[in-house]
Amino acid sequence: MDTNSHPVAVLEIGSTGIRLIVAEISGNGQWQVLDRIGKPVALGKDVFNSGQVTRESLLECLSVLRNFREFLKGWNISGSDVHVIATSALRAARNRDMFTDRVMLETGFNLKIVEGIEENRLMYLAVQFAIKNDLPLFWRGNSMILEMGGGSTEIMLLRRGQIVSAHSLRMGTILINQAIRRSASWAEDRYLQENLRNTAELLGTEMELSHVRTFVVAGSDARVAALQVGKELNENCFTILRETFIQFVEQVQNYSVEECMNKLQINSAEAKIFIPGIIVYRYLLEKTGAAQVVVPNVSIREGLLIDLALGIDSGLREDFYSQIYASAINLGRKYHFDEAHHRHVADFCLTMFDSLIPEHGMNRRDRMRLEVAALLHDIGMFIRASGHQMHGQYIVSNAEIFGLHREELELIANVIRYHRGDLPNPADINYIALQREDRIRMLKMAAILRVADALDRGHSRQIKKITLERKNETIIINTEGNRDLSLEQIGLEEKANMFQDVFGYKIILN
Repeated sequence: MDTNSHPVAVLEIGSTGIRLIVAEISGNGQWQVLDRIGKPVALGKDVFNSGQVTRESLLECLSVLRNFREFLKGWNISGSDVHVIATSALRAARNRDMFTDRVMLETGFNLKIVEGIEENRLMYLAVQFAIKNDLPLFWRGNSMILEMGGGSTEIMLLRRGQIVSAHSLRMGTILINQAIRRSASWAEDRYLQENLRNTAELLGTEMELSHVRTFVVAGSDARVAALQVGKELNENCFTILRETFIQFVEQVQNYSVEECMNKLQINSAEAKIFIPGIIVYRYLLEKTGAAQVVVPNVSIREGLLIDLALGIDSGLREDFYSQIYASAINLGRKYHFDEAHHRHVADFCLTMFDSLIPEHGMNRRDRMRLEVAALLHDIGMFIRASGHQMHGQYIVSNAEIFGLHREELELIANVIRYHRGDLPNPADINYIALQREDRIRMLKMAAILRVADALDRGHSRQIKKITLERKNETIIINTEGNRDLSLEQIGLEEKANMFQDVFGYKIILN
């Protein structure tokens, strides 16, 4: 580690326990785990039974967190270097705001509840790190990444390492346990089979599962199986042959909790959720054409560590943004968008964004958000041409795009809403619901997108390339590759009003 290295802590409050990683991040973007500890806490059992964190579980969590805080003092880690996240159990808890407030007051930890799609993003980063270049098929063919937690299942489909779709499904080991605890056999339970069939059908609409060649399972139950029958791929990853995994599931699927504890050397909390997890993995594995199961020895905690280092490595950040674009494009294809037009408008948006940095003051992530909005701005045409900006807003605000937070999706959905038609007004609840800073960002992005969209009004790509020139209070758009631009001129006259209101410049087409 270099002299700029510093220790950080990542603390995760999950459905079955609270786990902590202490690591050191260096100035060159590298990181190394220094210590890790965990404590079982049955938070998910409470929440998925009653809908909220009980007083007893709250007190137990606070006790564990106070102990972890004292532990971190020994590493001299505090404040902004402690990153505390919570996953599906707290996402589902009605009293999660109260829980978060109590944690802050009692421990000083600023707890962030991670959305399901954000879990997917962090897990992707962790899996990518674990596999490295030791599994070329992951980067060349179709892949599925699957993680089953106590309250949700995170699934990603990839083509040549690029995200096709990402889902966070309300199907976890604790939920399955509760639904079928009276069943005599896991393998024959109707509830489990119907959930798995529905999941497979959903995934099959996005990728032919029989074409999946790499089946990646990231979860504690999969790691138990890997330790029993797997082989080491590298220091962070195991592989299990397809038939070996299936035989292992057949061998253990009727184990009692006590047998799981004794024969697999796992604790009671792990034993109670082990069987439903591996049965889900087996079912989906058999739908794929994968010859082996890949089990990375990582979690979203490692994913968050990598995320903390991404700000240092711009190359990794750009690779991550490319995954966001791939996910957005696949969403557009699902709704049969005009891909050539959307990509062309996106290119115009980026040219304008880069030329107007002094005027808009937005950052690199804002540039990515604008590009996603441009790639999907006409997606509502799938429903109806009339008012398609509002249909597009609905589709995007209810979609899952890999790597984007819910707040970012709402921002992008509003940009799409105002890429044409009326300007925003205080009666628009979705617009007013944005934070003040996001409303300003949205107006800037929508103003740019309206102009860019006008430049390809006929979807014929008459204008091949643009450059911007400032003259006093006017911005002139110079064009290349154009023929008759009368349609584009009309479009610009119709849509330039927001740009002039937001930036104060009159904009004309040369």
